[in-house]
Amino acid sequence: MMDRKKILDEGLLEKYLLDELNTSDRDYIEHALKTDKELLQKFSELEEDFEKMAFENAIPPPPQVKTKLKEQLDTKKARKLSNSPLLVAASLGVLFLLSSIWMYTKWQNTRAEFELLQNQTTALQERLNTLEENYVLTNTRLKTINSPKTIPLVLYSNEAAPNSRAVAYINHESKMVHVNAQGLPMLPKDKTYQMWSDVDGEMIDMGVLKTDEELISLKYIDKAESLNITIEPAGGNDHPTVANLIAYVTL
Repeated sequence: MMDRKKILDEGLLEKYLLDELNTSDRDYIEHALKTDKELLQKFSELEEDFEKMAFENAIPPPPQVKTKLKEQLDTKKARKLSNSPLLVAASLGVLFLLSSIWMYTKWQNTRAEFELLQNQTTALQERLNTLEENYVLTNTRLKTINSPKTIPLVLYSNEAAPNSRAVAYINHESKMVHVNAQGLPMLPKDKTYQMWSDVDGEMIDMGVLKTDEELISLKYIDKAESLNITIEPAGGNDHPTVANLIAYVTL
């Protein structure tokens, strides 16, 4: 059984006023209005608001409403004169109800358009935030690689990937490593480039390289003797495939 909150939240009073409820719900609303004074007060205010909005805004109903009403009036012209006041009152009531329904529909459409605009505004704000974050990150990286204490290193490829290269930027003071791998050829989707640091003969993973990004941040490894790039399965490997070594540089 519905309660007052459900009736108000689901707009059942408005639907009752506009005769949009089924028989069961309509009977329930009528019973609720008889037993709930606060609900009755809300309904009375709603009736007054609809009537006030209809007359103050003087919203003309769609042409088909007037046409149908005229047809109804023409059909009933043969009625007795004594019935004319009732007919006029009923016609005005129908006109008012149809005008109210039309106005309510317009209001619903306007609200939907407003919600759509809000969603678009939120999406735009999120996009702007992302762009701002990317700008800050890129600006920070550029300042870092342009620092006098940053060392640029070119990793030229071997015969496995001729005419290819990657550039690594290392700052030992800030322990930063950025790599531009856009000079490397594209790989199939099931393969990726991975960089390794050679420390006392042990190859330590620095991270996966992406060829579609200008600068990639990798892990800084202390006491590295060289930087090495291999081709590994997509997602990276836990150990280097030495046979797939394509580029390296000695530090």
